[in-house]
Formats: sequence, C-alpha cells, structure tokens
Amino acid sequence: MSTSHWTTREAAELCGLTQTTLRWYERIGLIERVDRGSDRRRRYSRSDLDRIMLLSRLRATGMPVKDMQRYAELARRPGTEAERLELFLELRRRLLRALAVQNDCLSLVEYKIEYYRRAAVVAGEDTGCELCDSQD
Repeated sequence: MSTSHWTTREAAELCGLTQTTLRWYERIGLIERVDRGSDRRRRYSRSDLDRIMLLSRLRATGMPVKDMQRYAELARRPGTEAERLELFLELRRRLLRALAVQNDCLSLVEYKIEYYRRAAVVAGEDTGCELCDSQD
C-alpha cells in the first residue's frame, strides 16, 4: 500500500468498511470529494482516512446518518464549534442512557447465571464452572 494515498479497496480494508460504503459516504456528503489519480481512481489521503474512521465510529454509536451529515456540514464551516459541541453532547447523553440500559440488562443476566448455577449445584449437575462444581 502507498504510504500517502490509498485506493478505495485499500482504504476500505484499513477502515473496516466496504468500498460501496466509502463511495456512498462521498455521494451523500459525509466526506468531501476524494482526490483522484491520473488514472481517475480515487486516492484517499491520511486525512480522508481519519475522517472516515471518525464517521465509522460515530455510526457504531448509533448516530443517525442525518446527524452525521449535519456534523460533516458543520465541520466544513469555521465558527460552528458550538453547534458541533451540542451534537456531541447529545450523542453522549444517548450513549449514557444506552449504557445504563445495557448495565441493567447485564445485572439481570449475572443474577440469572448465579441463580441457575446454584440451582444446578443443588441438583448435582455439571454447571461448566469449576468453582461451582467443586463446592459440596
């Protein structure tokens, strides 16, 4: 791979996305038009890859594409830091709510695991847990 510019295939592999997704990101304005080489093929720069990785992570948080587009639009304009901050503050609020729900679910799962391990030990079954099975 080139050290300063990557093909669509190389960029997709590096970012963990498909080539189709990279082209779509460009088409809907999440990333600006990617420079092209003399062969007219896209050539992604390090800054392109950095933006794509940020977008990929934002998408992984569940951020809606319309919010990602809003962020991309704002990031292209100076003086929009307060609006970008508000987007990230709202994203953090959503993530914290989702984490709280996930923690509640994890607590329930942990409770059920412990409950069924104890029930299996009482019934004399193999629980698959060395510590549980070694208890009398």
